[in-house]
Amino acid sequence: MPPARLSPRLLLAACVLIVGGCADGDDSSGATVSPATNEATGGDRYPDVLAADATFDADSETWTFSATLSSPYDTPERYADAWRVVGPDDAVYGVRELTHDHAAEQPFTRFLSGVEIPDDVTEVTIEGRDQANGYGGLTVTIPLSRS
Repeated sequence: MPPARLSPRLLLAACVLIVGGCADGDDSSGATVSPATNEATGGDRYPDVLAADATFDADSETWTFSATLSSPYDTPERYADAWRVVGPDDAVYGVRELTHDHAAEQPFTRFLSGVEIPDDVTEVTIEGRDQANGYGGLTVTIPLSRS
């Protein structure tokens, strides 16, 4: 009998959990991966944010964010259609719209620049959005450092 085969999505999720578990959910940048707090994680209902990063531009006093997402349904009919930057008070500071599926590119990374965030905000959360179900899935919380 041939060995059982894991789906790429299941394997990716296992790797995220193992790496996250080894470091209490934190990576060296201080980012934390966790289930979304605004909606219950629903298996394959939502895209997962697997990684995110923030860079401060002192000249423009704005932020550039990168987010890596994995989407369970990535077809022209249904796909991850956005991700957003959310503050601790649920203020939305920026939204990166995604206008097509990324079926041939899983997981995928996209950037959002020119994001203005008040000086007193010390961390933000990156959330992914599915066309059919809205925001949910794994999120990443990033500490912000202006230095």
